[in-house]
Amino acid sequence: MKPLPLSPVHAARIEAFVFRCPIATPVRTSFGTMHDRPAVFVRVEDHDGAAGWGEIWCNFPSCGAEHRARLVDTVMAPLLTSRAFDGPAEAFDWLTQRTAVLAIQSGEPGPMAQVIAGIDLALWDLCARRAGQPLWHYLGGKHDGVDVYASGINPDHPQELAAARLAEGYRAFKLKIGFGRERDLANLAAMREVLGPGLPLMTDANQAWSLEEACRLAPQLEAFGLGWLEEPLRADRPWHEWQQLSQATGIPLAAGENIAGPAAFDAAIGQGVLSVLQPDSAKWGGISGCRPVIARAQAAGLRYCPHYLGGGIGLLHSAHLLAAAGGGGILEIDANPNPLRTALAPALSRVTEGRSRLGQQPGIGVEPDLRAVAQLAAAGC
Repeated sequence: MKPLPLSPVHAARIEAFVFRCPIATPVRTSFGTMHDRPAVFVRVEDHDGAAGWGEIWCNFPSCGAEHRARLVDTVMAPLLTSRAFDGPAEAFDWLTQRTAVLAIQSGEPGPMAQVIAGIDLALWDLCARRAGQPLWHYLGGKHDGVDVYASGINPDHPQELAAARLAEGYRAFKLKIGFGRERDLANLAAMREVLGPGLPLMTDANQAWSLEEACRLAPQLEAFGLGWLEEPLRADRPWHEWQQLSQATGIPLAAGENIAGPAAFDAAIGQGVLSVLQPDSAKWGGISGCRPVIARAQAAGLRYCPHYLGGGIGLLHSAHLLAAAGGGGILEIDANPNPLRTALAPALSRVTEGRSRLGQQPGIGVEPDLRAVAQLAAAGC
């Protein structure tokens, strides 16, 4: 994997925009429910007039979007605009270092890291646009195509949503589990009936189980030919528990959306229990932090499949990063309605035999019309 390119940046202005889209059907996980779809988009403008867009993870808790936007305005903007940087990676490291004590003092290392990640994404988009290159190419990628899968499939009649996405061109799917043995097994059986035996089917337990529960339940899922079992244990459980689980089941284990920092990712890679690593570039690291982690994971034989469940700007960044990284990974696209995703990532709304193409437009390929986005959010879905 090529080193990240250098391109000087000196931000003159940074803005955060919060949107909320009402939804008819809540998005459910084992630990909570989303009753609307929030998004925090970030725009950074350089002194030379170049500009780029990023997105900050803000799904939980529901009030988090406004809070993260305020962190941009009051904490990060004064720091970012105070000096020039050799490139986004230097800005990422400096912002992380300058806010490290504040993150400890406030008890908010997660929100701080998420805000820095969104800013980092915007800076990389800015640099790629200024270079006149699509982000995937700017980062060293060779092709603009990415394999995709339909994610976020709820436990209520999941086969119906899966059938709809199958008809739209998806050829891989991920079901949310962790809602009780009988319900999980019934849902998997219903999914397999719709998908047949050959299409990839993955599961996400969203940290629902104890080690004892996971060791008891995971072997019962093996008959469904799963591509992976995601976050069966809490993300803060010791690695020896993951090792015990890996010995109890032949299903590949996946995690990474709730890992933050190079040391924590290196520990995850070094344990040898994960088959799939899933950093979320809008939640930690942006491109500057995640790209080196991805390289080390791939060198260790892990498959990089980015986690993402938000608006269209962050999804495009995930897609471009995956296209640049290569390695046979697959892009997570939420199967549930969300205009804040589809309106801003039109390229990823076109799926042909399980694959989408990003195109040749500079940066992430879209220039958000904020007035139109606000109207879409107000209309709901």
